Amino acid sequence: MLAGAAIALGAWSGEARADEAGEQTAEVVVVGQRGNLLRIPGSGDTIEAEDLERSRVLTVNEALRQVAGVYPRDEEGLGLRPNIGVRGLSPTRSSEVLLLEDGLPLTYGPYGDNATYSHPPLRRFARIEVLRGASQIRFGPHTVGGVVNYISPRAPDEFGGSLFLAGGDLGYAEAALSLGGPIAGFRVLGHVNSTGFDGIRENHDLEFNDYSLRIERSLAPNHELTARFSVNEENSQVSYSGLTTAEFNANPFGNPFPNDRFDTQRYTGAITHGWQITPSIDLTTSVYALYFNRDWWRQSSNSGQRPSDSSDLACGGMANLNTTCGTEGRLREYHQYGIESRLRWEGSLLGADTDLEAGLRYHRERQSRLQVNADTPTGRTPGVTANGGTPENNLRYADAWSGFALATFDYGRFAISPGVRVEAIEYERTNRLNGLTASTDLTEIIPGLGVTYDINDNLVVYGGVHRGFSPPRIEDIVTNAGGTVDLDAEESTNWELGLRGTPARGFDIDVSYFVMEFDNQIVPASVAGGAGATLTSAGETRHAGLEATARYSLRDAGVMQRDDLYLRTAITWVSEAEYVGDRFSNVSGFGAVSVTGNRLPYAPEWIVSAAVGYEWGDWLNLQAELQYTGEMFTDDLNTVAPTANGQRGLIEDAAIVNLAANYTPGGDDVTYFVTMKNVFDELYIVDRARGILPGAPRMVQAGLSLRF
Repeated sequence: MLAGAAIALGAWSGEARADEAGEQTAEVVVVGQRGNLLRIPGSGDTIEAEDLERSRVLTVNEALRQVAGVYPRDEEGLGLRPNIGVRGLSPTRSSEVLLLEDGLPLTYGPYGDNATYSHPPLRRFARIEVLRGASQIRFGPHTVGGVVNYISPRAPDEFGGSLFLAGGDLGYAEAALSLGGPIAGFRVLGHVNSTGFDGIRENHDLEFNDYSLRIERSLAPNHELTARFSVNEENSQVSYSGLTTAEFNANPFGNPFPNDRFDTQRYTGAITHGWQITPSIDLTTSVYALYFNRDWWRQSSNSGQRPSDSSDLACGGMANLNTTCGTEGRLREYHQYGIESRLRWEGSLLGADTDLEAGLRYHRERQSRLQVNADTPTGRTPGVTANGGTPENNLRYADAWSGFALATFDYGRFAISPGVRVEAIEYERTNRLNGLTASTDLTEIIPGLGVTYDINDNLVVYGGVHRGFSPPRIEDIVTNAGGTVDLDAEESTNWELGLRGTPARGFDIDVSYFVMEFDNQIVPASVAGGAGATLTSAGETRHAGLEATARYSLRDAGVMQRDDLYLRTAITWVSEAEYVGDRFSNVSGFGAVSVTGNRLPYAPEWIVSAAVGYEWGDWLNLQAELQYTGEMFTDDLNTVAPTANGQRGLIEDAAIVNLAANYTPGGDDVTYFVTMKNVFDELYIVDRARGILPGAPRMVQAGLSLRF
């Protein structure tokens, strides 16, 4: 049993990190291969390359829907700004989850502003890992919902590569090229991706390019080095605002703001050194850095502004949108860097085979936030009218020290994994308009305990409890006037009990019951504020439910030989997601209305992902997939009837059917594919936070993938 736990929990080891060719790489491991999940003391899942290829997913949202407990909400149609919720937590900007790439921070402000406005293309990654239970305290700072870790492919030891070409409805066109091999003693892999899309709404053209480079080298028999560098650029026509109810009824895919622009540049780098000090001790050290620049020019921040705020006196309404109305520039610049080391030891302690991992990290973030109000629809400099100028000019810092220790004591069929994480964060904010500076700090101790019990070699019961923690944003705890706010960190107690394994040949299951009890859940103070709204303490809330994943293959069961009939399901039932403390509404004008017992916004009770497919040998695969999302409320009042601005009202349930076909003639290295998304062209709503956003209509895509 210890071998499985060591691979799952270890940071790096020659055996655990050897690839198919036998080469070793220095990496931080979150889950590892799907087989490692069996004895991880907590719920989790992996999305393998085979899962992605069979479904021919277009976005990261489509991919993550294959995981029970995860609710990814669409926004612009390509998953460039994913909104990922876990177990009934708010999906807005994925602020309640920790996003990693190869075990290191993917987002640009995990401590000071954990909002995801940029995301690499899915094609860059080989597989995805999701971890939710007590063992997630190995990573931070966010331990409330879960960890999503994207795994980049390893550099090959022989020259080769792959080519992906695809096109389809709504102007979709994508090309991706990977090329790598040995160069001067290094193993190198380069990847280029370029995508264009007209968007699912009018005036929403999307364009982004992504370039990445991975370099690996064995420095000595027990020393491995891995370096990753990437550049991501987006130049899109994207609005922040959704539609009013009247606008949606007139044209559900409309967008009345043609002058909005969204431009980003993102540069990341990481170097990881793995040192196997002895056969039982290894040390992994990583240094990483990130620069992210975002300029979002828009004429409306939500559907209550038509087209901009009341101080734009020269505007006079939508009729002047392209003439006298001004525009707001929300300009953001992020710098991030850090260093962390993880030490792993395997041996005997307290009469048990023991695996111990401990880590220490220093992390620093710098945010420069500027708002520029221009006088004209396409202006990009501060104006001189009543609405012009620079209403915000902020400099913000977050410095964090964190450490953790997690041990697994294996007593044969029973194993116990106690652990603890500590987060110490310092915040600072300077208002460069008035020169005022303020600072504050917080420290949090995050314990966790996981257990596993082997019913037999193929079936394991697991359970655990851990403290959930999510730090507040800088802007919510340090004011623009040079003061601080008594806003506690988001804290919860998370329980789970599950059964995982292979009860019969070819049949894999993972079923778990979870409870999350929040002492202080943080929610937007305004239902219409979107991701940029001021946050407030919501008090006590409770989440509970069941997750179930099942996979079945007739070939793996021995019923079929060359062909295969397979099924995949991921079901989430969030039976409870409600306010349980003494809580009153945050909706303007309803502050005296109690919402205790009401359901939390954007917490659908049921989420189902199911697929059935047939594979003829190695040359043809056909798959049908159902994606179901239950109805959900969008405010704490649980309003059903839609409001005029579209920002409140029930979101009806939606069942989306997708089809995919992969054809590999002769079983060679070229695969041709065609997909149809939303086969029955269902019109559905995905979000109301800033006005109504529609889901994607029926789309057909086709292309090829080539390996050489």
